[in-house]
Order: sequence, then structure tokens, then C-alpha cells
Amino acid sequence: MEKPEAVKLIESHRSIRKFLSRPVEPEMLETILHAARWAPTSHNMQSYSIIIIKNQETKNELHRLCGNQRYIKECPLFLVVCADFYKMHKAAEMHGQKLAVEELENILVGSVDAALVAQNLLLAARAYELGGVMIGGIRNQAEEVGELLKLPPYTFPVMGMCLGYPDQDPWQKPRMPVEAVFHDEHYREENIPAALEQYDKTMTDYYTRRTGGKRTSGWSKEIAAYISEPRRKSLTEYIRKQGFDGK
Repeated sequence: MEKPEAVKLIESHRSIRKFLSRPVEPEMLETILHAARWAPTSHNMQSYSIIIIKNQETKNELHRLCGNQRYIKECPLFLVVCADFYKMHKAAEMHGQKLAVEELENILVGSVDAALVAQNLLLAARAYELGGVMIGGIRNQAEEVGELLKLPPYTFPVMGMCLGYPDQDPWQKPRMPVEAVFHDEHYREENIPAALEQYDKTMTDYYTRRTGGKRTSGWSKEIAAYISEPRRKSLTEYIRKQGFDGK
């Protein structure tokens, strides 16, 4: 059975970090944004907002706040996808209700809604032969990002996204063996060690070939080092200040 074009598009994912100077056409951007809105959403809350950034000065500042990732200032278009309960706050006010979003559940709902709409954004953009990369660094200095973008209470940035016409054709990074991802009926812990060992070999080969031997480490060593350090400590306090106590 031949795969549908949508499946081929999903399976061809690569992160694009180098772009042509050609701008994204306004009509194309409008279509992409409207397609993204049809992402699934919890309880029809649509608890996300998308900030569309073309101004070079703003991109330059976001480049600094996001860890100096050069493609943020070089991409024609930068999007910031936010979890957004401010709209629900205003809806509650309209009907004499009090917004109760202190629980961790609402941080998860907003983050999931934002992630789903972001994936729709990227897929719609790629259908137009654009390329992009998600930017988790938008959370590095979330409070400063919030001030720059004038985010109101009950919102916080979840991810950024560079978009534009690709000026590179990077290698596709291998994914984990299916034994580490798919589990029949219940979680299969016994499959994980062998799957990780296999993936280490795959990633060692990938990085060795891609870098000409300059990088030879596997996945588990890299991730162990990455996950062993606390990250974005200020993010928790900022989210609390925005109205999400995480009770």
C-alpha cells in the first residue's frame, strides 16, 4: 500500500536552521495560520496564542534571549506559541466568575494545546515547501520574553519557531527503535535496555558520518549529561507570577 502524501510529509521531517532571504508571502502565511487553528484542543478552550514576528529588531532581541541561536535573527519569520488562559480570564469576568487555573493540570493543558497548534503550523508550512525549527530556548529567559512581547497574566511562552524557505538540506536524524516507543497493552520495561543500546549504535554511526569523526557519542551519554543539570530554574517562578501556582 502506497503511503498518503500527508504521511510522507510527516516522515520527511528535518529541522531547518538556514533560510533564503526570500520572505514568506502574506497569503501563504495567512493560510498556514488558519490551518494551524484546527489543531485538537482540550474542552474547546483553544488555550494558545501565536505571536507573529517579522521586525528585525525584535528578532535580534529574541535571538539574545533564546541563547544566541543565529537562525532566530536570520529567519524571515519567527513565531512564538504561547499557552494562553487570559482569554478564559476575560470570559470568566464577563459572567461574574473567577478564573481558577492554579493547578498543574492547566499548565499541562495550555502546553499541550500550544504544542498541537505548533505542530499544525509546521506541517502546514512544510506543505508549502517552507522549512522550520522549533525553539525551546524561548523559555530560557521567559520573563524577559514576556515583557518584550507584552504577554498579559495567565500566559507564558511555550516554544518559538523559525520559518522560511530552506537554504539547506540537512541529514535526517534517526529516531529511536520502535521497541522503545510502542508498547502492546502495557509498558514493556524489559524492551528498553536493548533498544537504547541499539539506538546508541545508530546515533554513534550517524554523528560519526555527519561530522567526519568529530563527534562520535551515542544518544544515552548525551542525554544523561543534558538531563543531569537543572535547567531554566527561573521559568517556574515566572509561570507562578503569571497566575499558575501549580498546586
